[in-house]
Amino acid sequence: MHAGDEANSLETATKQFTAARPQLFGVAYRMLGSAAEAEDVLQETWVRWQNADRTNIVEPTAFLTTVATRLAINTAQSARVRRETYIGPWLPEPVDTSLDPHLGAERAEAVELAVLHLLEKLNPVERAAYVLREAFDYPYRQVADILETSEANTRQLVSRARKHLATERKERVSPSEHRRLLTVFLTAAQTGDLKSLEDVLAADVVSYSDGGGVRGASRIAVVGRLHVSRYLAAFAPRFWPQSDVSWVEANGRPAVVVRSGGHAVALLSVDVSAEGIDRIMWVMAPDKLLPYVASLDDRADGRRDGRADDQADDPTDS
Repeated sequence: MHAGDEANSLETATKQFTAARPQLFGVAYRMLGSAAEAEDVLQETWVRWQNADRTNIVEPTAFLTTVATRLAINTAQSARVRRETYIGPWLPEPVDTSLDPHLGAERAEAVELAVLHLLEKLNPVERAAYVLREAFDYPYRQVADILETSEANTRQLVSRARKHLATERKERVSPSEHRRLLTVFLTAAQTGDLKSLEDVLAADVVSYSDGGGVRGASRIAVVGRLHVSRYLAAFAPRFWPQSDVSWVEANGRPAVVVRSGGHAVALLSVDVSAEGIDRIMWVMAPDKLLPYVASLDDRADGRRDGRADDQADDPTDS
């Protein structure tokens, strides 16, 4: 192959990988619950794509998805061992879906923090089958090929995953009701209003604080309406004074960033059913919280730069 052919081949390979990248990230992130680990999977997928004999590859996206999925399964298997020694509850790393509303997927539910948290309880192969089928609508035959198993077994994997989620998660409310209850909850939590907290929480509510060992984060999940209400009311005087809150979008749902002294200290997200708020998720671990907040800041800077450029180009200002 001549040097020019090699350059053209690499240029084509780069374009193909770039086109598939949103979907590859979507698959890896949903399987791992970690944007950082998903990026590592994509980096290794790119290396393998560069080194592959691409001559006879008819469908680059299918090939790349197969590679990324199998790498994500391997990563998930090793991550499970690491998370057994994690200090306190483990929650997925949030992502700013307002930048990419679908993260390469046709169905948004499978990116919600609560769903990713529940998927963590499945084995990595079950998780992969569910993500490929439910989030990306891959045919069972293609999922089976990716996972190197039979179509019948693939159907069983997806069925088990669906049943697990159905058992663990009640039917969700509308986006407007979700935001309304989060608003009521936030006000009650800030004021330590025990009665209002009890009114908005489901009987079997669970509060998770993922701090990875940071000070102030509970190292055990708090369970039940009475315990969660008292827990929130007790720490309200210590946590909320001098704190600022801002509404954001995280994983396709409204959420709240809490800052103290100008520094982000928590992302608050909830899962809501007709019975009330049944999961409260506090992401406080810096390695998960800070990249998310940085993405918000970058987006805000981009908007400001855009407005400044528009004003500079506006002939009415001269």
